[in-house]
Amino acid sequence: MNVFREGELELNQSVVTIGAFDGIHIGHQSLISEAVSRAQKLNVPSVVYTFDPPPRAYFQKQMILTNVKEKVTFIKKLNVDYVIVANFDKHYISKSAKDFLEELNHLSPKEIWVGPSFQFGKGKQGTTEFLAKHFNTFIHPLIKCSRGETVSSTRIRNLIYNQENELANELLGRELFENIHV
Repeated sequence: MNVFREGELELNQSVVTIGAFDGIHIGHQSLISEAVSRAQKLNVPSVVYTFDPPPRAYFQKQMILTNVKEKVTFIKKLNVDYVIVANFDKHYISKSAKDFLEELNHLSPKEIWVGPSFQFGKGKQGTTEFLAKHFNTFIHPLIKCSRGETVSSTRIRNLIYNQENELANELLGRELFENIHV
């Protein structure tokens, strides 16, 4: 697997999945695995496009569940061909939704896979509907845990704050927080 910064990778074809992927929890794993499976069926490379730091950490100062090195390590285990890590900073957040689409054009995506609440561009101008007007876009359903509740990074953070590490580990799909105390 090769890792690039935004704007560095050009491909003739690909299947792309985009997201903050903080924690690479079981919902993220399902989304990325679906994109990898589709890329393999279409015989094109798979690309994960993610951000460092995650947008919520940048804007809301939320705890980061996995640093970028850990994130890339977990993504590699999902058999992804390429990872793009966008430097989520003042310059990056000034890009419009149209600018982001132009960057995606360099990847020539046959398909793009995102979660249902995916938004992009300055001020969250870009929506899944806007993305679908330009690319063959698929929205992966939310994943629920054994309790029937939606898996999310925010939920995992709350579990960690409440020292419910066993359930946090279940949602992450691994034991990451064995002895954490917040």
